[in-house]
Amino acid sequence: MSDTLEVGSGTGPEAGDVDTDAPEGTDDAAADAGTESGPAGSRRNGSGAPTEDLLVREGDIAGDYLERLLDLLDYDGDIDLDVEASRAIVSIDGGEDLQKLVGTGGTVLEALQELTRLAVQQETGARSRLMLDVAGWRAARRTELAATGREAADKALSTGNPVKLAPMTPFERKVVHDAVAAVKGVHSESEGEEPRRRVVVFPSS
Repeated sequence: MSDTLEVGSGTGPEAGDVDTDAPEGTDDAAADAGTESGPAGSRRNGSGAPTEDLLVREGDIAGDYLERLLDLLDYDGDIDLDVEASRAIVSIDGGEDLQKLVGTGGTVLEALQELTRLAVQQETGARSRLMLDVAGWRAARRTELAATGREAADKALSTGNPVKLAPMTPFERKVVHDAVAAVKGVHSESEGEEPRRRVVVFPSS
């Protein structure tokens, strides 16, 4: 018999991300394998991961796209660009209206991230795994999810039973998998189909 820990259900699959039970940084690198060639500026290295030059270019394109959007909406916000774990990271902070770009449970943020990825892909010709954060929502959610993963791991260890979490997005499941992987004596897997796919934490036999 398994326990279900209902915490912060997700908002649907995050386009371009693949759920996995591996530690962070290995989520969908395999999906990019074999795409070393492509349009100019969209080169990938021998492992199939995008080059740093491409990731920097993705960030620049995304920054320009989002800056135009903020101007159109007349929203204030500072755009920060970074590269982390073979992914372009773009964050918008500082404006009072930015919460409107997050939406309930991050629904608007997820949609805006997908639009930004499509804008980048249109320019580079390569599928983008760019991560967008607005008003620090995703960073705060990551902290919350890591705590949820550790809590589920502790419960699985203490009860000896699997612990099922609420359905989550691929991004959310990835954070939980990483948190569980850091705890000895447990492991996690994903089960079910989108949008009801969830993490289950098992005590190791």
